[in-house]
Amino acid sequence: MDDLVSGILRDYEKIWSLHQAQGLMGWDLETYMPESAAKRRGDAFAQISLMEQAIYLSLRDRVYKLEDSQNLSDLEKGIIRQLRRKIHYFTVVPPELIARLDRVSAESTVYWRKARKNSNFATFRPYLSQLVEINRMIAEKLGYVGNSYNALLDLYEEGLTIEDVDRVFSKLLSASKDILDRVISDGYYSSKHKLEGKKYNIEEMHRVNEEILDLLLMPKERFRMDISTHPFTIGMSSDDVRITTRYEGINFKASLYSTIHESGHAIYELQIPDEISTTPVWGGVSSGIHESQSRFWENFIGRSMSFTEIISPILKKHLKFLESYSLEELYRYFNRVNPTMIRVDADEITYNFHIAVRYEMEKQLVAGKMDVSEAPEVWNDLMEKYMGIRPKNYAEGILQDVHWSQGSFGYFPTYSLGNVVAGMFWDSEDFEEMIRNREFSEIKNKLYEKLHRYGSIYSPKDLLARTFGESYNPEHLIRYLRNKYLKDQ
Repeated sequence: MDDLVSGILRDYEKIWSLHQAQGLMGWDLETYMPESAAKRRGDAFAQISLMEQAIYLSLRDRVYKLEDSQNLSDLEKGIIRQLRRKIHYFTVVPPELIARLDRVSAESTVYWRKARKNSNFATFRPYLSQLVEINRMIAEKLGYVGNSYNALLDLYEEGLTIEDVDRVFSKLLSASKDILDRVISDGYYSSKHKLEGKKYNIEEMHRVNEEILDLLLMPKERFRMDISTHPFTIGMSSDDVRITTRYEGINFKASLYSTIHESGHAIYELQIPDEISTTPVWGGVSSGIHESQSRFWENFIGRSMSFTEIISPILKKHLKFLESYSLEELYRYFNRVNPTMIRVDADEITYNFHIAVRYEMEKQLVAGKMDVSEAPEVWNDLMEKYMGIRPKNYAEGILQDVHWSQGSFGYFPTYSLGNVVAGMFWDSEDFEEMIRNREFSEIKNKLYEKLHRYGSIYSPKDLLARTFGESYNPEHLIRYLRNKYLKDQ
């Protein structure tokens, strides 16, 4: 490795250590932290971010010196690219704005939980107003071409623009509407299922989830699962990846698929080579590529008939009320299609409409074309536009997601990109045969070869071109949905 790159990496280990602290503090904030600790936790986050900024800026001259070097390996180029992105952010975004984002988002997350529990938007509104303002300011500092929202999209998906997202949605939403209408008309997947209202014992469901983790070969010595209001995954190293799930005591598939979804994220992190674990290219390359892995395991694998057959004995062993249900009935329950208020409970066909709602709102909020006070009603109008349903309260409307409370604007479109890329993965191998044969280790090997082993050495678009020879192409996902739900060939 280039001597200058080696020296940079030695200093980067200080940033890696700070990330360890931030990761653990963030996990604690979402799981066990007392509510009253939110303000002090925000202050601590802010101080760590400022330390991180100072270290990145100390690397600036050396990184810039290497930026145009022609003698670097792909790994070294990836390291420099990732450092360059961070240095740009910390150069143009002033320390006071970075600190403000950390402080407000830490406190906001706690108030969002209270607001959601009580379905009281007024509790959360002052924090959302501040976070929208901060993100507008960050976008202006970062600079952009065409639209300020592009600056925020790029934070989560390098190189992503509104034009990219609009191109995907122009095909995906119209096709999904056609599929949805036909599925509802047919009635096989859309008829109401009584298991959706069935209560379950949380301890019994926890045992189900533990066995699912065993089935997916999750390494317990490097991995753990906890509980949070909104399930998430955090990877601090190849030897410390954590997920959470949720237990609401009703409609057990919500907990089951939260567990499988977050396990997909964790598998990605766990399979990134350990030799790059303390470098800037460890971790998933982008939010969209990361979501492709979670959605791939949750839907393409987890909701397949073959996987349903595999987990049916596990379910019936712990959830005795399932003993009388046939394999087909379970499969229809897992894949029931119906427009629903809650994104995380949405089926494969309507899910992208939920993302379209948030995407449209983020564009308007960041552009200053919508005031935060108008947001709940705009949310309700867009839900009615895309799915013909209207939230009855704030909890099932604008307060349902944690992302905005964390200051994350530009993140939501990556969920739909994840679905699109998952479709591209599905078309690349005979994964259905692997599922039937319970070859989950082989599935992991395929994902490792195509994606995981690269960490974030390549940009998302470069990685897709390298793996599939194309960029975000929704046609694969559309074909998968048609084949599964309409039996179209």
